[in-house]
Amino acid sequence: MATMLNWGSILLRSLLAWVPIALAVLAVGGLAYVGGQQTIRAGADDPQIQLAHDTAQRLNRAPEPVRSAAAAQPAVDLRQTLDPYVILYDGNGRPVSQTVQLDGATPAPPAGAFAAATGRGENRLTWQPAPGVRSAVVIVPYRGGYVLAGRSLSLAEERERSLSQLTALGVLATLLATAAACFLSTWLLTLWRGGSARER
Repeated sequence: MATMLNWGSILLRSLLAWVPIALAVLAVGGLAYVGGQQTIRAGADDPQIQLAHDTAQRLNRAPEPVRSAAAAQPAVDLRQTLDPYVILYDGNGRPVSQTVQLDGATPAPPAGAFAAATGRGENRLTWQPAPGVRSAVVIVPYRGGYVLAGRSLSLAEERERSLSQLTALGVLATLLATAAACFLSTWLLTLWRGGSARER
């Protein structure tokens, strides 16, 4: 019975020592995931930022050649392509030319997305024109309307899933290792104290 009580005391003291460590590990793991996820998402806006701004500048200088060049490119399926794409809209948000289509039509973001771009000079957002179709897009206004440059988020989302799995495994391994270390150190300390008491 004394042995059981002794092991119970060891487990309790180990748990009390481990709980603050576990909370710190969870907090650090969560912060690491959030930081990594934000970095991945921010990186998903490249090269759309440059593409949207450069296209807007060219349109301000010579709109018709740029529109004609965009219209001359074959439109690809937004569900399938991983390449950056460009859609030009007029001042009322109607599509003028595009390099992608979705189900045979040119999709358009919510009207508020254009208003935000006008107010800030640029609008970066995650756009989901259809279920399962998500893009990182940048909208930049020009004199005749708006440039939307986008790219599929599928690769970024795969990286986020990998990051989530790696973070979870790292946190779990750290929790198990620290729990074992707390138990072992508490047990050894108990043995040392017991030996010291017998010597006295």
